[in-house]
Amino acid sequence: MLKFPVIYQELASPATIFLIIILIIIVVLLIRASIRRVYEYERVIVFRLGKFIAEKGPGLVFIIPFIDTTQKVDLRERFISVTKQTCITKDNAPVDIDFLIYYRVISASDSVLKVQNFEGAATGIGTTTLRAVIGDILLDEVLSKRETINQILRAKLDEVTGRWGVKITNVEIREILPPKQVQDAMILQMSAERSRRALITEADGKKQAAITIAEGEKQAAILRAEGDRQSAILRAEGDRQATILRAEGFSNALDLIFNAAKKLDSNTMTLQYFDTLKSLAQSPSTKFIFPMEFTSLLSPVQEMARKATTNKEEKQQQ
Repeated sequence: MLKFPVIYQELASPATIFLIIILIIIVVLLIRASIRRVYEYERVIVFRLGKFIAEKGPGLVFIIPFIDTTQKVDLRERFISVTKQTCITKDNAPVDIDFLIYYRVISASDSVLKVQNFEGAATGIGTTTLRAVIGDILLDEVLSKRETINQILRAKLDEVTGRWGVKITNVEIREILPPKQVQDAMILQMSAERSRRALITEADGKKQAAITIAEGEKQAAILRAEGDRQSAILRAEGDRQATILRAEGFSNALDLIFNAAKKLDSNTMTLQYFDTLKSLAQSPSTKFIFPMEFTSLLSPVQEMARKATTNKEEKQQQ
């Protein structure tokens, strides 16, 4: 019964407690070393005693401490910036070109097992491929066919990097710097081209203005002619209506005269005739010479006087 307190005292000694703490720390470190946390965009290449055994992830990955080693690979799209490279064109013009290589790891194991430094290898292949491509193109085509050069570089790089488990997604040339003499010539050419375009634009403007003015004058002449035609038609119509009205007035006047003349007898006409002669005789310088036939005009007057006297005597007798 006395052994348990002795054992308890031995376990409760400072040296024993320290040893237990050391063991707990070692166990925690071993557990920590045997667990790898792998994100969704990562993969872990596991080597056991230097031999590739698996590609694991994402999530928690368990390994054997001190026996297994790991290497993480990022699967996200990344880029490599290639600094300025001097290339010689087909027409022996030096140009400085820098570009970007966009890539993404497709097979994490191949990217680790089949190439030591992918970025360095891709940079080297990119520069040599760029020089080969530029060497087959004239300077003017280099400056104008940038997209074509990008596609050629991407296709050739993708052929090489495909066996490394890497996909070249895009290649973009950032800057192309031709020699200074070429730049000066390009500036002069651009200035001449702008002057030419300005002259063409000015000539087109003058042409359009002349066409517009001529069209306006044409429309104005047409409108004036149409107005004159309408005015002439209206005047002719007015003259026609006026002539018709005058003819109708003259016809009505003749009708009235004719109707009035039908009601007149010979006595009235004789009196009108004498009244007219009386008006003519009022002038002192007027002289009348009556022919012998004039006496025949007195017969109606005498007859009218006789009738008037007879009528008057009859009225007095009544």
